[in-house]
Amino acid sequence: MITDVKAVIHRSSDTLPQDFVGAAALVVLLIGGLYLPGLF
Repeated sequence: MITDVKAVIHRSSDTLPQDFVGAAALVVLLIGGLYLPGLF
């Protein structure tokens, strides 16, 4: 299983930073969406 994970990371190393930025943006949107209704 570890070899599979290493292979996936090796294959997708070009787009990995973009994936992390996209995941961080989704987390920010989720937290914002859950937090904003409490303000009003």
